[in-house]
Amino acid sequence: MPTYTLKYSNLNLSQKQKNLIAKSITKCHSRFTGANTFFAQVIFQKNENQSHYIGGKLIKSKEIFLNGQIRSGRSKKIKKQLILALKQILIKKAKLQKEFIWVYLDELPPEQMVEYGEILPKSGKEKKWFNSLSFNLRKKLKRLENR
Repeated sequence: MPTYTLKYSNLNLSQKQKNLIAKSITKCHSRFTGANTFFAQVIFQKNENQSHYIGGKLIKSKEIFLNGQIRSGRSKKIKKQLILALKQILIKKAKLQKEFIWVYLDELPPEQMVEYGEILPKSGKEKKWFNSLSFNLRKKLKRLENR
């Protein structure tokens, strides 16, 4: 499951903004990787006041840092398209200039990830993995699917 952790400093994101950002990140990840949307989760974490430093100095500007942990196995081209699209989502939905946006992607081997109680499949093998799940879990995931 791609886990996108969005940490932000010196700004407030409304619930509406969080909803739009989460939905946009989920759809973006699915569009570029082909993975089902039920694999994606987005976690928002607001940094405490006066707890974000750059270059050893307290920052006062509004900043967003998005760290996406994704399964390895995708091409450089797909990852570049994904990271640039994620940047655009944050610029538009958080209403920040690009110099206040940070986006990192970390790749993890799928065999080192457990989600929904099962080791994840390699990229492109999601359908076979999904079909191997219990009926109840497949039903739950279909309800989460948003394409």
